[in-house]
Amino acid sequence: MPAPGELILEAPRRGKPPVHLLDLEPAERRAAVVAAGLPGFRADQLSRQWITRLSDDPSQWSDIPADMRPALVAALLPKLLTAADVVDCDSGTTVKTAWRLHDGAVVESVLMRYPQRVTMCISSQAGCGMNCPFCATGQAGLTRNLSTAEIVEQVLAGARSLAHGDIAGGPGRISNVVFMGMGEPLANYAATVGALRRLTSPAPAGLGISARGITVSTVGLVPRMLDLAAEGLPVTLAVSLHAPDDELRDTLVPINTRYKVAEVLRAAWRYANITNRRVSIEYALIRDINDQRWRGEMLGDLLAGHLVHVNLIPLNPTPGSQWTASRSKDERAFVTALEERGVAVTVRDTRGREIDGACGQLAAVTTKGLADSAS
Repeated sequence: MPAPGELILEAPRRGKPPVHLLDLEPAERRAAVVAAGLPGFRADQLSRQWITRLSDDPSQWSDIPADMRPALVAALLPKLLTAADVVDCDSGTTVKTAWRLHDGAVVESVLMRYPQRVTMCISSQAGCGMNCPFCATGQAGLTRNLSTAEIVEQVLAGARSLAHGDIAGGPGRISNVVFMGMGEPLANYAATVGALRRLTSPAPAGLGISARGITVSTVGLVPRMLDLAAEGLPVTLAVSLHAPDDELRDTLVPINTRYKVAEVLRAAWRYANITNRRVSIEYALIRDINDQRWRGEMLGDLLAGHLVHVNLIPLNPTPGSQWTASRSKDERAFVTALEERGVAVTVRDTRGREIDGACGQLAAVTTKGLADSAS
């Protein structure tokens, strides 16, 4: 676990996950299949089964000869995620899964079904090195980066559950993906961009999800924000700001000691200008810490006139935390301060409180349970 204020920008070295179909571009998939002694076109058939038809049962792959299926699985489909715990709420329309990875690390994903959309919230790292003190994941420290395939497989798992009718409301499809689970996506830049390309590429190369339905969250890694703007991927950028002033943000978001508020916002405006996508400002409202009306006024003054939307998040307290959600009257005053300055603002729907809804809580409980059972 990092010391107070310490940032871990590079993941500890652990055993790399095995190479998976989803780590590879189509040409690389064909090369891997040829290397396994099979015709290259079988890679395209395998991609259609795994990604397009969402079939993870080789016995159902009728277009691939039965005697070839074991070799294809061995070459390109190692087991990456195993469900260690699954909990649900909201009458079964919110489902949170703790996944055990090949090396025992645990990450989370959450499927949230709404009347007009289905959103997957996914993890990009096991743990997080940003050390934000109000975040359960940040308190646990960083274990390692996820691979591209480990990231995308979280979405595919949700897509399979929907397609099979396992989620309340009947069969459906994933329409939105948010990189707001465990980890700082831009600290795992290569795998995150690889995952974005798999998610947005047309089938069978990828899942064919619209880039406009994908959001990537960051605490403000300025160089990587600028890199992402140049990738040609018009995803929504969400900046976890949480304070408009450097004095407080240095404490709440320690990366601010390296990239100050003004620099982070300059990078956000550049991202908006290049992609023509509205930037989302994430702001967790913490009682008596960052929810004063004057801070709302300061935030509004910083954002007014820009292509931006503020997403206020009532804090979901973590066990043992000294902080909790704002009072309703303070939340309303903060919203009013932003609206008076012409800044678009919404208060996030607080789903999942009864299932350890804050990012990292279920993973922490699951990891402890796995450790206790092994001892």
